[in-house]
Amino acid sequence: MTADAEAKHRGFATTGSAYYPTLVAVFTGLVLISNVAATKGVAFGPIIGDWSLITDGGFVVFPLTYVIGDVLSEVYGFRATRRAIYIAFVMEALAAFTFWLTAVLPPADFYTNQAAFEAVMKPFTLLVIAGLAGFLVGQTLNAWVVVKIKARVGEKHLWARLIGSTVVGEFADTLVFCSIAAAAIGINTWRDFAVYVALGWVYKTGVEVVALPVTYRVIAFIKRREPTYRPAA
Repeated sequence: MTADAEAKHRGFATTGSAYYPTLVAVFTGLVLISNVAATKGVAFGPIIGDWSLITDGGFVVFPLTYVIGDVLSEVYGFRATRRAIYIAFVMEALAAFTFWLTAVLPPADFYTNQAAFEAVMKPFTLLVIAGLAGFLVGQTLNAWVVVKIKARVGEKHLWARLIGSTVVGEFADTLVFCSIAAAAIGINTWRDFAVYVALGWVYKTGVEVVALPVTYRVIAFIKRREPTYRPAA
């Protein structure tokens, strides 16, 4: 690698090893799983009076997409992370089209679950639109914040990059997603919508904070084994 090329890539690795496609595959899988699970509205409570905590089934694994997004951004940089976001975006759109087409195709005489299949898959189409919009905005902001902070502080203050990017990215993602998805899962009051957005944002950010020790170890592991990684100054 020439001196100019090394300077250009300092602080990040290139994407030629096996780690990058593995992370992209896990990232894409988590996005697809969480959006199918999000077709079910979930309520915990009532907690206070008739207030319940409102969310959707995607809460189980969706925060992990931001953990993987942080690893990609920290190790490979904004352009490589954006490529992963686009791959997941395209696969999610393909899944939505496939599920929609399967739902509208005429069922075989022996197939007795058409109504149940439609009940799950038709809301999924709207949820995917919500997910695609929120995901694209949130993950792009998440990656951008990680890279911008790293440009200022180098390898120091990894916790600030990870938490700061999640606070910004998850808020944008949650707000956009919930604004579109609320109707699909049956949320029809401003109070429930506010709880839906607030709980989603706080919960997803909290998961990333709890997962920080794991994220640290994964980032350190990949940095040590990526032959092209050069620490930031």
